Amino acid sequence: MNDFDFLTGTWNVANRWRTDFLDETSEWEEFPAVSRASRHFEGGANFDEIEFPTKGFTGLTLRLYDTEREQWSLYWSSNRTGKLFPPVIGRFVDGRGEFYGDDTHAGKEVRVRFIWSGTTEDSARWEQAFSTDEGETWTTNWIMDLTRN
Repeated sequence: MNDFDFLTGTWNVANRWRTDFLDETSEWEEFPAVSRASRHFEGGANFDEIEFPTKGFTGLTLRLYDTEREQWSLYWSSNRTGKLFPPVIGRFVDGRGEFYGDDTHAGKEVRVRFIWSGTTEDSARWEQAFSTDEGETWTTNWIMDLTRN
């Protein structure tokens, strides 16, 4: 239930995302961010707000732990849309978190995967990938490398 405790505090975030989230051959664009996360419900909830100063937007993630199913639901929103995206759901196993959900991007149905890895007190990695073939193949389209501020 305390899987996201490592995230509490302030982080510098080095971002890389593809210029086209569905095209694995598209170029990578790099940009900075700062994330501030807090722990709630004795570790059963986590909230962070992330600022992308060169992109001109902010986002937030709410993470909630379902004690019956022993899994997390992660919800994303940004000030660009003001909408709460459908959650990705999953868990950590041996220090690696995998979370899956369904959404749309650019008018296409996509399967979404988030992976948290390399989590320590001072660093972590988050990756997002989309699949347009129900998870047969994945295009990693956004990577965040976090370092403690």
